[in-house]
Amino acid sequence: MISTTINLYKNAYSGLTRRMWLLAVVMLINRSGTMVLPFMTLYCHHRGYTETQGGLAVAIYGVGSLFGAFIGGRLSDTIGFYKMQFIALFGGGIMFIVLGQMDSYLTICICIFFASLINEAFRPANSSAVAHYSTPQNRTQSFSLVRLAINLGWGVGSALAGILASISYHLLFWVDGFTNIAAAIALLLILPKVSIAQQHKAGHEKIVKSTGPIQDKTFMIFTGFMFLFALCFFQLFTTVPLYFKEGLLLNESSIGIIMSVNGILIAVFEMVIVFKLEGKKPYLKLMMYGCMLLALSYWMLNIPLANTFILATGVILMVTIAEITGMPFMNSYYIARTTTANRGQYAAIYTMAWSAAQVVGSLSGTQIAHSLGYSYLWWILGGICFITAMGFNYIQTKR
Repeated sequence: MISTTINLYKNAYSGLTRRMWLLAVVMLINRSGTMVLPFMTLYCHHRGYTETQGGLAVAIYGVGSLFGAFIGGRLSDTIGFYKMQFIALFGGGIMFIVLGQMDSYLTICICIFFASLINEAFRPANSSAVAHYSTPQNRTQSFSLVRLAINLGWGVGSALAGILASISYHLLFWVDGFTNIAAAIALLLILPKVSIAQQHKAGHEKIVKSTGPIQDKTFMIFTGFMFLFALCFFQLFTTVPLYFKEGLLLNESSIGIIMSVNGILIAVFEMVIVFKLEGKKPYLKLMMYGCMLLALSYWMLNIPLANTFILATGVILMVTIAEITGMPFMNSYYIARTTTANRGQYAAIYTMAWSAAQVVGSLSGTQIAHSLGYSYLWWILGGICFITAMGFNYIQTKR
């Protein structure tokens, strides 16, 4: 039994290139300091602002992400993903430090916008980098390795953020900023430079689409349903932490520990589960299952339970299973429709959909919670997730 488990993990991690592992190290450094966004609504609440103002602050981060994703995707195809990743990491780190020094709500919102614009330009470039360092055979595996690094960093960062926030919220901005800068320096030191000529010359995959993302109708429909999924997923960073604090009466340290469970479990199990699922079911079917599990996780929040810590942990466990089942395959699905010449543009549209969901979700989620109550919000989110699941199933059936 033990030898079988060891072999399973060994096979799940085999076949990846050295550069993929080095890129994952950069991501681990970067995400170990991810503290500002998960605690932004709580930070605004700490500063005396309303729930709606906290949601607006996160929404502004999403608006900046929209512009950042568009710019990052375009520049990834012109100056190259290598340079774009460094610029976004280093510049984003500086902006997070600056953000922590702001006093008024207006200046906080302005800095949030520019911090997200620069920082989130990293995502399309990073997706292009993963595609460059992988092959069609191990692409989902490669994306999962990056997600492992991200979520392991998320687990460490969330737990540490809860402790730091209980001491001083300003520490979150300093740590987030310096880890961004450290990741940028690590990128230069451990990853060989990839020129734009090398980037366009590479391309292991058979070309599936030569047009742009806007002309790819199937991709645009997929992106629409993925937007709905992201709309619900981003509640984990806005209304869910608020509900844990106000509805379940948990303190910041407990919230940080519970949120870190998500990252740690993904780090331990995702690569193995992806390895076992790869090729067994169509990607869209797996996304459908993930959406249905996410729907159940939100509906669980309406279950009355005396031990609120157990309830919150159970919900995060369900979210984790949903995330592992669906999200790793979303990247592989759309990357398979790209070429080396338009990959950044596809990644930009994909990232912009996530950013738009962050804007809409942050504003609507907190507003619904404030106006109707959290119970209605969880029922609505579950319903949207269920509709999204049917949407992914529709695309698969149409194919």
